[in-house]
Amino acid sequence: MPDQLLNMSVFLKASPARVYAAWLDGREHGRMTGAPAKVVARRGGRFSAWDGYITGRTLELEPGRRIVQSWRSEEFPSDAADSRLEVVLEAEEDGTRLVLNHTEIPDDQGLRYRDGWVEFYFEPMQKYFEKAPARPRAAPKRKSSVKAPVTGRAAKTGAGRVAAKTSAAKKKRGAKAGRSRA
Repeated sequence: MPDQLLNMSVFLKASPARVYAAWLDGREHGRMTGAPAKVVARRGGRFSAWDGYITGRTLELEPGRRIVQSWRSEEFPSDAADSRLEVVLEAEEDGTRLVLNHTEIPDDQGLRYRDGWVEFYFEPMQKYFEKAPARPRAAPKRKSSVKAPVTGRAAKTGAGRVAAKTSAAKKKRGAKAGRSRA
């Protein structure tokens, strides 16, 4: 049987530029798929995804429009050449149509990768871009209105030290106020 190929697509609620940037940024690629990734975002740069299960090189880049990579998983036969992955980003109203052309897949592995693209990329990416801000940032720190004693291990952490210092400062102010009244 000849090498297999996949042609699939998914709609994402993000601009083509945003999806392109996320695909080529290791940290964000990991966030959008839910697994560690590393990417050298240039032509010839190496990448790995899913904690090294997938590896390859970036072959072609058209910013905001197209990414072509050599691609292989740990399940490829040792004598098999890398497959070819082309990611095409097409602007649509309210988002992007990501068209994935995965060719030169080793015999009898196409169905496995088709299901994998849906489960491990398309579905997590749809969820990620539904709720992701335009640029990922750390959530703002919020002050809690609940006061609780800090003890044990928590007392040794940064938050515990801050609470302990605040409490000590209040006691000190109270002691000074008591002395000045006397």
